[in-house]
Amino acid sequence: MGKKRDYSLVGESTRLAIETGLASAEWYHTDVPRKAMKELMQRSDGPAIRDTVIWLAVIMGSAAGIVWFWGSWWVVPFLFVYGVLYGSSSDSRWHECGHGTAFRTRWMNDVVYHIASFMLMRNPVQWRWSHARHHTDTIIVGRDAEIAVMRPPDLLKAALAFTGILDFRYSLPTLVRQAFGTLSEEEKSYIPEMEQHKAVVVARWHVAIYVATIVLAIALGSWLPLVLVGLPRLYGTWHMVTTGLLQHIGLADNVVDHRLNTRTVYMNPISRFIYWNMNYHVEHHMFPMVPYHALPRLHELIKHDLPEPNPSMWHAYREVWPVLLRQLKYEDYYLKRELPPTARPYRGEFHEVDMSAAAE
Repeated sequence: MGKKRDYSLVGESTRLAIETGLASAEWYHTDVPRKAMKELMQRSDGPAIRDTVIWLAVIMGSAAGIVWFWGSWWVVPFLFVYGVLYGSSSDSRWHECGHGTAFRTRWMNDVVYHIASFMLMRNPVQWRWSHARHHTDTIIVGRDAEIAVMRPPDLLKAALAFTGILDFRYSLPTLVRQAFGTLSEEEKSYIPEMEQHKAVVVARWHVAIYVATIVLAIALGSWLPLVLVGLPRLYGTWHMVTTGLLQHIGLADNVVDHRLNTRTVYMNPISRFIYWNMNYHVEHHMFPMVPYHALPRLHELIKHDLPEPNPSMWHAYREVWPVLLRQLKYEDYYLKRELPPTARPYRGEFHEVDMSAAAE
């Protein structure tokens, strides 16, 4: 057993990541012809406008169904659809619009980004910079602010994530703290000083909307306003967590090759619409400026250089579950991604404490 990981962004692991060159390192990229990459990176408003119109139409339609059938069992299917679109699909919209790649037009990205951030109880200023760090230092311990499952894994916390309870336990209090003008030292470590006041202002707007919603619910004597605003993060987050956990869970940390610390999983068309093709996650991390609608084409172009994708979410979880159980006792254990014979080998150095703990 090696030295215990320190996931703080201002601790010992942070110092070591900087000293060893893991922080802001040069990452491996599959060779793609310049012309092909230029075509893949071409931004367009069309696909995102189409998908956003569908997204908003179904959200509003299901919300209307909740209001109309409130108080009867007929409300259940509308709650289900609304919850998933509010509490789960907002994550992929937040993500792609945060990258600025979903739409070609900047203001369209910004509008959807802020709407989705509110749905997720995320400070849009804080999370824009947090996610930038995630891409710069993906699963680098002490640097990445978005490591969902740490080692040894907290299985209870991971299970609770499917319910959205953790959002109310952590995200909402974080927004309230920020609204009162306090940013943590970790937040200050990745939010530029010139942006920190913006983070406070936007947190105040979010909290004000939640307070207004609570006041309306009390005035009406009904849970309905809260069921439409806020509570979907409790009952609709399960799809986001089901798909999102698979991005990096159980794989290597402290490596500079996305083929080894990131997972691509084939999914059905409905999940891909909800997830906006982020199931092609190795491809996205390797080339984050490629829009979501072009990721399937990118996958076909570079799959010869990537590990075999998991054929389904079920298959991926069956693969990772034994790894998590092993990590409870041996936190250096991880699932080693096998590269195909057609792939270029990984030439960098593993910074794992004990590489013999890799799963074959």
